Amino acid sequence: SFFGDFSFFGGGGGNRDREIPRGGDIVMDLDVTLEELYSGNFVEVVRYKPVAKPAKGTRKCNCRTEMVTQQLGPGRFQMTQQQVCDDCPNVKMVPEEKLLEIEIEPGMRDGQEYPFVAEGEPHIDGEPGDLRFKIKQQKHRRFERKGDDLYTNVTISLKDALVGFEMDIQHLDGHMVHVVRDKITWPGARMRKPGEGMPNYENNNVKGQLFITFDIDFPKGTLTEEEKEALIKILKQDSKQVVYNGLQASMFA
Repeated sequence: SFFGDFSFFGGGGGNRDREIPRGGDIVMDLDVTLEELYSGNFVEVVRYKPVAKPAKGTRKCNCRTEMVTQQLGPGRFQMTQQQVCDDCPNVKMVPEEKLLEIEIEPGMRDGQEYPFVAEGEPHIDGEPGDLRFKIKQQKHRRFERKGDDLYTNVTISLKDALVGFEMDIQHLDGHMVHVVRDKITWPGARMRKPGEGMPNYENNNVKGQLFITFDIDFPKGTLTEEEKEALIKILKQDSKQVVYNGLQASMFA
């Protein structure tokens, strides 16, 4: 339907409170990047819309069902339903190219719709339906979105995990988020950066949070006996092994 294929729907009903026939709505997916949903953007879409043009001859239109009374004899009548139509000038549907501009507003969410009233499927005897673009958020290489919050993972070396580090994370609009860790970072440790998430759609001045989860890249190879002894002295940690149900750990804490 979006590229010019259309169908006609016949109207019906009585003379009283007869509804205006309406063409079908069209819903189209619109792929949008997380960068666009963060900063906003304008997207142009070419729409081939069927438009009614005058044609030769006439056609039946505004068809409806009416009650007709027929006399069968003295004092005898019969009421039947009969379809009644008007004669209207004939038309033909011709596809016309139209450029639509869609505004991707900061903070829009996956599945949110952007409507164009009366840009949907036409109806030869009534009004056209609506055209709605449904936002389809594309997957991102570095960030995961949940509501207005963003999540990302950072892999650091064992040295960085033990002695601390500084780094910058490039955000969706190019600005840098500075990260400082001056204490030991364990595998799975999470840092929260307020105000570095997605803008809120209703209020762009409010932003969600950025959650950073750290993974540790342990060195490969083996240590000498001297290196092992040196590590034991530096870490000052006894040998420890604990077996537990990680999925239910909170129940037994």
